[in-house]
Amino acid sequence: MPADPHTPNDAADAPQHPSLIDEETEALRSALARMKLVDDDEAARFAPLTGGVSSLIVVAHTARGPLCVKRALERLKVAADWRAPVERNQAEVAWIRTVATIAPDSVPRVLGHDAEGDAFAMEYLPPEQFQSWKALLLAGSVDPATAARVAHVLAAIHAATARTPGLQADFDNADNFFALRLDPYFGEAARRHPDLAPVLQRLIDDVHRRRTALVHGDVSPKNLMIGPRGPIFLDAECATYGDPAFDLSFCLNHLLLKQVCRPALRAPLAACFDAMAGTYLPRVDWEPPDEFERRAAALLPALLLARVDGKSPVEYLDEAQRTFVRRFAVERLHTPPATLSTLALAWKDSLSS
Repeated sequence: MPADPHTPNDAADAPQHPSLIDEETEALRSALARMKLVDDDEAARFAPLTGGVSSLIVVAHTARGPLCVKRALERLKVAADWRAPVERNQAEVAWIRTVATIAPDSVPRVLGHDAEGDAFAMEYLPPEQFQSWKALLLAGSVDPATAARVAHVLAAIHAATARTPGLQADFDNADNFFALRLDPYFGEAARRHPDLAPVLQRLIDDVHRRRTALVHGDVSPKNLMIGPRGPIFLDAECATYGDPAFDLSFCLNHLLLKQVCRPALRAPLAACFDAMAGTYLPRVDWEPPDEFERRAAALLPALLLARVDGKSPVEYLDEAQRTFVRRFAVERLHTPPATLSTLALAWKDSLSS
């Protein structure tokens, strides 16, 4: 079975779950009972899934068939002390249900939600039919058409939810987004690079104040399953009404980072970057596209730095590769590029030198 398709973050020290303790099993069983997904006398079996850092995620084998149960953790499973409100579980369910009205084939079906236990159940995506985009990319299956499809869905979500006051009120999750993204990524990078603190703080303040569209917050290839009905977006626990440029840059960042550890795949990964940006940007109709692209391009160096010096570093880079990413990011934070294509060209030149 490939890495867990329902996990939210890349982390070097994400633990593997050999078994559940009794307390966890009882909490999951109680949550399923409150969701009315198991009978009172039913003995559901739980198989832990691996790879995540922010939630306990299992496959529950029930009389109704297998389903995936996700329960938020207060302290994330990384080396750094990283805590976040468990109420983010509700934001994730709300995001899935909202997106189901926009792109129903691009989200899993929610089967039940248990606010009391900070858990919810969704359809299980069997690994013989669905593979994580991250696993495909690192294995050499790099298809720009997939990147274009991801961008098409992402742009559709942002366009359909932009400038919608009701959704802004429903997804007033700025504090959660700060705790899960802005502080552990940009804030931690600023603490490790005090000379960059002013520019990183400006980015934090800008993203934090924007209320433009419904944002997923963790559009990573690891959280995208590629299956018969196209890409499926998972792990929206960072969901907020905020800056859609963050979502685009967050995903583009991974397409840059994987070029460092897979030299033979640099050309097709670069083509994926171009396909994603080229598909998404023409669909920006909720604000001036040039202004949107400028913000996305400015966010990318900060995200590059965050994935080597933040609280959730990517696990597939060695120290020399981290040094390369760090140097490139620091230079562009001082002089941010105006466009995504300008940054991509600089990245290509740096990799070649």
